[in-house]
Amino acid sequence: MKKYKLEIVQTIVSLILVVVLVLVSTSCTSKKEKLPEVENPNILVIIADDAGWNDVGYNGSEIQTPNIDFLANNGVKLNRFYANPTCSPSRVSLLTGMPASRIGIVAPISGRSNKTLSDSITTLPQALKQKNYETALFGKWHLGLNIENGPNAFGFDYSYGFLHGQIDQYTHKYKNGDASWYRNDKMLEEKGHATDLITKETIEWITTQHDKKKPFYMQLAYSAPHFPLQEEYKWKAPYLSTIKNSSRRDFAAAMSHMDDGIGQVLKTLNEQQIADNTLVIFISDNGAMKHWYPNTQYNGEHGPNDVLGSNYPLKEWKASNYDGAIRVPAIMYWKDKLKPDDNPNFIAITDVMPTLLSLIDVVVPKDVEGVNVWQTLLQKEVASNHDIYVRGHKQESLIHKPWKIIRQRHKDNSPATYQLFNIVEDPTEQNNVIDKDSIISNQLKLLLKAQFAKDDKSVNKDI
Repeated sequence: MKKYKLEIVQTIVSLILVVVLVLVSTSCTSKKEKLPEVENPNILVIIADDAGWNDVGYNGSEIQTPNIDFLANNGVKLNRFYANPTCSPSRVSLLTGMPASRIGIVAPISGRSNKTLSDSITTLPQALKQKNYETALFGKWHLGLNIENGPNAFGFDYSYGFLHGQIDQYTHKYKNGDASWYRNDKMLEEKGHATDLITKETIEWITTQHDKKKPFYMQLAYSAPHFPLQEEYKWKAPYLSTIKNSSRRDFAAAMSHMDDGIGQVLKTLNEQQIADNTLVIFISDNGAMKHWYPNTQYNGEHGPNDVLGSNYPLKEWKASNYDGAIRVPAIMYWKDKLKPDDNPNFIAITDVMPTLLSLIDVVVPKDVEGVNVWQTLLQKEVASNHDIYVRGHKQESLIHKPWKIIRQRHKDNSPATYQLFNIVEDPTEQNNVIDKDSIISNQLKLLLKAQFAKDDKSVNKDI
């Protein structure tokens, strides 16, 4: 009898457990179904052309950049963000997540070159299509000098601006006289300053042409503050008493003009009620150029400029591999998602693509070499310690924190020489210790050599 009662009790307990499990399962399923889908953010990448470390207000510059400063003061200042020494390579790395030397682009695409991106590589805008992103580029392309290898061939739905690396701000022609201004598949002739036209087209696309049902990836790449400097008096006027050198004053005017355009675009995002879900990234494509003394460019109509940008206190200028050329102003701003902070972690331009794709749950293409640094952006205590390899057309460098090795090639074909800096303790690269620590020196030389082995054969002739 006792055994029979025990069996009944066990049966009842088992039934209760089954019912509980069913209820819990149903409850969990119900809750899961009610959870709203996470909305993928709009992504706006703003690229200044040749803006140095000391050319933005938030880094202590005499140049007024209130809109860039707003992003900096309310977002994450990336204080150790590394790009490439010149513009085309930086744009390659942004759109492919790999060192530009992997496809043989280590210098600005110039003249009438046929160099461009490779069809075999998945670009950032192409990858974003997996999440139904609408993609647009406004301003500078510089990764193909003809319509057929312009942005629309590499994942952008809409594009407008100029194909070359530099243009007259009003005629919009390249330095050798070639046409460069276009919209999608047609070359254009339009009146107006490039900065104004780029801003206007961006706002027009956001307000009237963008499919509101889709998130967007938008690349806003100004020609400013790259020469030739052609600014109206109203942009120069604020600096008449503070900047004595007229060339530097013109450069400051170009920065202020661009900053005003950025402000108009940010205002438009607010008016369209999409600002809160827009991740804004601001970078410069490389550090500032010291001066410009043209000979035949633009038929002698522009320049010379004895003073342009400022990389103070960083060392050297655009085209080198010192930090003045490759450590650039950079910000990530996303209201209520990224808290204001100064982030000291080492981050590369190659990291942008994998970070964005990982954020929206897109599989990162196999060729990408950058890393996802999103957790570092959320919490700077989460260190980012990966190596950063940068190859220019004059030097190569590799950062293996805290060390940075620079390899210098020589025009007389003599053996390359090396420099080694502890850039954590010596951020202005004054103390070359290449001969003081042979173990570290040899280790970094080997790491650099391993990077060379991955580069396109066309740039390895002198290795």
